[in-house]
Amino acid sequence: MSKKVTPYKDSKLTKKKQVEQMFDNISGNYDGLNRVISLGTDVKWRKKVVAMVEATNPDSILDIATGTGDLAIQMVKTGAKRIVGLDLSEGMLKVGRKKIADKNLSSKIEMIQGDSENLPFEENSFDAITVAFGVRNFENLEKGLEEIYRVLKPGGIFVVLETSVPTKFPYKQGYRLYSNLILPVIGKIFSKDKDAYSYLSESAANFPYGIAFNNILKKIGFIEVEDLPQTFGVSTIYTASK
Repeated sequence: MSKKVTPYKDSKLTKKKQVEQMFDNISGNYDGLNRVISLGTDVKWRKKVVAMVEATNPDSILDIATGTGDLAIQMVKTGAKRIVGLDLSEGMLKVGRKKIADKNLSSKIEMIQGDSENLPFEENSFDAITVAFGVRNFENLEKGLEEIYRVLKPGGIFVVLETSVPTKFPYKQGYRLYSNLILPVIGKIFSKDKDAYSYLSESAANFPYGIAFNNILKKIGFIEVEDLPQTFGVSTIYTASK
């Protein structure tokens, strides 16, 4: 990242602890707000991620920064025998566990609190690993990616869905207006945490998207790295293997 972006400018906590606190604060209305902010397009993007993973016929899937479990729940259709959702925020996980229980999926999905930079799994544990809108929250991006590489099985698939910045007119200008002015206002109106959605837009703008992120993945050791911009470039799906 070009600079370190944290949720709470005056906090002396580490970025990791601030992110955990932020998501605990907004967990209650995160799902609904996400649909509003992305105009529902995040649902379509996640379906593409699921299709990519499903095509590899995985037995085991790890969804990092799982939040309230949206992607982990959708992964059930892949037929994987083991699906684990991991997140820093217990508040988000609590919401996710209720959603999973309501769908009678508790026997299929395990939700655990954990740190992406110190994953509680052995080497070569998962056929597929996903992160949706989470890698930009890693305190140490490369350390988190190294951990993912460690627990991914050789030949396994790694799929990242993350925000990016459109580069073409007029989408670039429209995105800047939306993320800098409109998104924080929506967040302040609907969320009790006034800093959270300002952070989310600022962190998105500072994330090394596209070729820059591809190069980081290759540096870690990932192969078959590819980026697929979505919806005029407001988000990007990255795929890689080990």
